[in-house]
Amino acid sequence: MASPPVLGVLGTLVRDTIHRDDEGVEEATEAWGGIAYALESLEAGLAEGWEVLPLVKVGADLAKDAEDYLSRLPRVRVGPGLVQAADRNPRVELRYVDGVRVSERISHIPPAWSRSELEPLVAECDALYVNFITGFEMELETALQVRAHFQGPIFADLHSLFLALDHEGRRSPRTLPEAERWLGAFDAVQVNEREFHLLSGGDGDPWRWATQAVGSGVSLITVTLEDRGAAYTAVPGLPPDPFQWVRLRGREVGDASAEVGAVEQRKGSIRGDSTGCGDVWGSALFARLLAGESLEGAMEQANGMAARNLGHSGADGLAHHLVPASGTGGGEPVEGESTTRGGQP
Repeated sequence: MASPPVLGVLGTLVRDTIHRDDEGVEEATEAWGGIAYALESLEAGLAEGWEVLPLVKVGADLAKDAEDYLSRLPRVRVGPGLVQAADRNPRVELRYVDGVRVSERISHIPPAWSRSELEPLVAECDALYVNFITGFEMELETALQVRAHFQGPIFADLHSLFLALDHEGRRSPRTLPEAERWLGAFDAVQVNEREFHLLSGGDGDPWRWATQAVGSGVSLITVTLEDRGAAYTAVPGLPPDPFQWVRLRGREVGDASAEVGAVEQRKGSIRGDSTGCGDVWGSALFARLLAGESLEGAMEQANGMAARNLGHSGADGLAHHLVPASGTGGGEPVEGESTTRGGQP
């Protein structure tokens, strides 16, 4: 009997404390966060038969709780990728006022993964999803080495690489040093709109910069646009099958024009707890691509799942909330005009 395909998930499992002040009414929630949002999303969005192997370092104080939580996710195989660090488990404190995040503070960041630690774990995987929850999961040289030796597709959410850290653990936006080399470590990447502008180093036209960047290592750049949906730029003729992306590595695109498009979210403003929406979106996108969806079809389903995440607080039990009443993964259909092609979104 053939072994199931394995999706390696590299990130950090944190304990979130979320403080909200909505129209003067304050409340706080503590729950699993960080890579937990992606794991729950993959539970809902992956095609049948896939197994998930978390590559996660947890603190000694919450190691047993973390193992118990991961063991409750049916697709997840708790194995050698769950490594106990000596320090306490990472904590993140988030503060929202009327739905807008006003501060973020992190403590107890685990040490970065080394190439020697990752090599035997990645060798068990057919595809790799990377989410920079702390921004310190691995260094650039390690990421480049992993990509050079791994023959499956690698999708990365670059999120916290764009966050500086002060001595008290407060995080604030920054440009990404050696951005083009970071892009060259992955086949596809995800950023939000603010990160997209930072990715180009403040270039006046980030879309121009991005269309020039694809093909120099990365083949697909996706940009989440909050309640407006998401956009992308890709190498010409990008195959929707992620397992075909590997053959594009090192290919010269030349003067060919990059593909640009967008998939809109449903009309109107969507309110709720936005924590983890980007994590849900990217993992859902990769899951649906691995399931055989087209790029824009997968983006549409990722939009739907991210919108559903707004109605759930914390990652615990999120997978059940992300599956619509129809029983199919990937979220609800998007209303209104869905795509634009051939120009800047």
